[in-house]
Amino acid sequence: MITLQKNNLAFKASIHIFIWLVLCTMPYFLSSTEAPAFGKMLKYSWVPMLFYALIFYLNYFVLIEKLLFHKKTVYYSIINLALIILCTWVIYEVKHLINTMYPMLKPPGSLNPGHKPSLKLFIYKDTLSLIIPIAVSIAVTVTEKWTRTEFEKKEAVSENLNSELQHLRYQLHPHFFFNSLNNIYVLIDRSPAMAQEAVHSLAQLMRYMLYDTESGLTSVSKEMEFMTQYINLMKLRVSDKTTVHTDFPALTQDCKIAPLLFISFIENAFKHGISATHPSELLFSLTVKDNTIRFSAQNTNFPKTSKDKSGSGIDLSNIKKRLQLLYPDSYIFETKVDGEVFKVTLTIDLNTN
Repeated sequence: MITLQKNNLAFKASIHIFIWLVLCTMPYFLSSTEAPAFGKMLKYSWVPMLFYALIFYLNYFVLIEKLLFHKKTVYYSIINLALIILCTWVIYEVKHLINTMYPMLKPPGSLNPGHKPSLKLFIYKDTLSLIIPIAVSIAVTVTEKWTRTEFEKKEAVSENLNSELQHLRYQLHPHFFFNSLNNIYVLIDRSPAMAQEAVHSLAQLMRYMLYDTESGLTSVSKEMEFMTQYINLMKLRVSDKTTVHTDFPALTQDCKIAPLLFISFIENAFKHGISATHPSELLFSLTVKDNTIRFSAQNTNFPKTSKDKSGSGIDLSNIKKRLQLLYPDSYIFETKVDGEVFKVTLTIDLNTN
C-alpha cells in the first residue's frame, strides 16, 4: 500500500511538471515568426506562469482544503481576491522592469523605453487571467477528492465483502461438521466398520474444506467430488425408505467457482426432505455449459417445526447474501414447492465475472 501511494505521488508530480513545461514552452512552438527573444518569453510567458503556479498551488495545497472544503467560502473568496490584486500589481511592476531592460519590448507608440503598460489592460487581461488557475485548482482538487472517496468506498466494500464471506464460511463449517458427527454417532452402534469408514471420509472432506478452499476458488470437478463424498456420508444414516439420486456427469468443461456454494442446499434437503415413517426421495444434479453452472436440488417436503432441532441447516437468506456478495447480478436463485416436492435451482453465469 505504501509503495502504491509513493508511485501514485510520483505519477501526479510528473503530470504536474509536464503540464507546466507544456504551458511555458507553448508560446515558443506556436510563434508564427522566428523563435521569440528571451525578453519576450520572460514577459509574456514565464512571469505570468510563475504567478499562475503560485496561485494554483496555494489553492491546491492549502486554501481549498482548509477553507473551501470547510465551508468557509467568504474567507476563501477574500484571500483569493487579495492574492489576485497582489499578483496583478507585482506582474505589472515586473513587466515594467522588463520593458526597461529590453527597450525593444516597449509598447507600440511609446517614446519612453521605460513606459509602463496600460493599467486598464491589466485589469481586463492579467487580472481576469489569474482567475483561471483558481478555477482549475478547484476542479482538480474536487476531482481528486471524489476519486479518492470512490476508491476508499470500494476498499471499504471489498473489506466488508471479505469479512462477510469469511463469516459465512465459518458459519457453514460448524453446520457441516455437526451433521457429519451425528451421522457417525448413529453408525457407531449399528456398524462400527462403516463408522470407521465414515470418520476417514469426514477427515478427507474436512481437509478439502480447510485447505483446498483457502484460495477462494476451486474447480467444479473438485466441488462435485466433495458433494458426492458428502452425500455418501449422509446416506449412511438414512433408512431404506429414503432414496437418494445424484446426477453429476463427467464434465467436458471445467471452470473455477467459489467453494462450498451448493453444500448448503444438500444439507437442507437432508434436513427437510427425510421422514422416518414416509417414503422420501432426494435428487441432486449439476451441469456446466457455456461457462454457466446450473445446480438443482429437490426433495420430498417434510418441513420441520421451529421446535424441531434435529439436524441443522443454513438459512436461505444467508445463502442469498453470500451469492450476492460473490456473484452480484450474475445468478438466478429459485425455490419452488410443487405439491409434496420442494425444489431449489441455482444458475450462475461466470461470463459476467
